[in-house]
Amino acid sequence: MKRARVLHNGTELDITIDAQGALHTAAGDSLNEAEVSWLCPVKEPGTIFALGLNYADHASELAFAPPTEPLVFLKGANTLTGHKQDAYRPDDIEFMHYECELVAVIGKAGKNIKREDALDYVAGYTVCNDFAIRDYLENYYRPNLRVKSRDSLCPIGPWMVDAADLPDTSNLKLTTHVNGELTQEGTTADMIFDIPFLIEHLSATLTLQPGDMIATGTPKGLKDMQPGDTVVCAIEGVGALENRIVSEQEFYGETY
Repeated sequence: MKRARVLHNGTELDITIDAQGALHTAAGDSLNEAEVSWLCPVKEPGTIFALGLNYADHASELAFAPPTEPLVFLKGANTLTGHKQDAYRPDDIEFMHYECELVAVIGKAGKNIKREDALDYVAGYTVCNDFAIRDYLENYYRPNLRVKSRDSLCPIGPWMVDAADLPDTSNLKLTTHVNGELTQEGTTADMIFDIPFLIEHLSATLTLQPGDMIATGTPKGLKDMQPGDTVVCAIEGVGALENRIVSEQEFYGETY
């Protein structure tokens, strides 16, 4: 089952998407996609765990040795936005790039979860684009506030696929297209630390809660983003997340 959240006529709705791509409300009504705005598919986002350098080819691309333990940083819910929503490029920067990532959404609370039980705690999977502002990166191992924590710079969606419908995430194709051009291609088989390992690792330190999300890193392939660009991050078996880049002034409008 594909589950999403949308805004329709001023009301937030939980919907499902059928095999033909049609949108349906819980009451069974059909919706016209042109009349909805997509929201984050997780109704109550918890902690967002993000992984640095979790693909060997991406670490090599940046001239780093692959990490020997997960490089985890946290993100706020302010960074989240939905499918087909705008994300912005900050003023006076030199390099902003996308990061297509598979996201595991936690479905029930757990502490000290063993690897063999880890997937029992996953409600489903979605796609995020964890944009990065490289100008302010002091250390690839610890991205600071200005690199990864800006409003709208972690689009997520379009929907969440139930874990039962995607039992094997070990070799899913990831692609990113910018204005129709293929600019990133990889596979989750190249993850250094897979999802069961990450769940075991994180839950050894804290209790994972429903709504927590684990963004699992990105493969190689970087391209600078400019206002007017449209970027589509797609993951096999999950979905394709599309967002447009606008200027900071256009994004914030009167509050700029």
